[in-house]
Amino acid sequence: MTSDSIILYKLIILYMLDRVDFTLTNSQISEFVLTKGYTNYFTLQEAINGLIDSEFVHVSAIRSSSHYKITDKGEEALSLFENRIPYAIKQDILSYFDSQKINLKNESEIYSDYFKNDMNEYTVTCVIKDRKETLIDLKFSVPTKADAIAICDNWREKSTSVYDYLINQLWTGNN
Repeated sequence: MTSDSIILYKLIILYMLDRVDFTLTNSQISEFVLTKGYTNYFTLQEAINGLIDSEFVHVSAIRSSSHYKITDKGEEALSLFENRIPYAIKQDILSYFDSQKINLKNESEIYSDYFKNDMNEYTVTCVIKDRKETLIDLKFSVPTKADAIAICDNWREKSTSVYDYLINQLWTGNN
């Protein structure tokens, strides 16, 4: 593998992150790159880690998955070297987003997580975002890890109805 190859993989990742207004997970990036056969899993992870080390990409852990977002430094680097990404690869990325955007967006904008708190209980966080705007960010304590996991597992499916219920209850109280 040449250094030009690893640079191309990094630019592909930056290009992907630059074309969406939400985070992408490791599995979303991997699915695209590996399905297209651009490189193997280990080289892809090396490219991602290089971008994180260079502070071109910010990573955050949500539950057990890594979510990536391009940084200002990454945007600047991409603007300088985007011309090194072949047109066909850019089109592959845009086509992938066109066909998968709803699924990608839903995975990134509705999420939940939990952690053990100082009271030996579990704090659950449930979030809905619309682009960069947080619509709801619920945090509450539950007694067991099983309860926390159940809430997190149900959040994606029930988040819209929970949000609608809260808005209707709070709005109704003002009339």
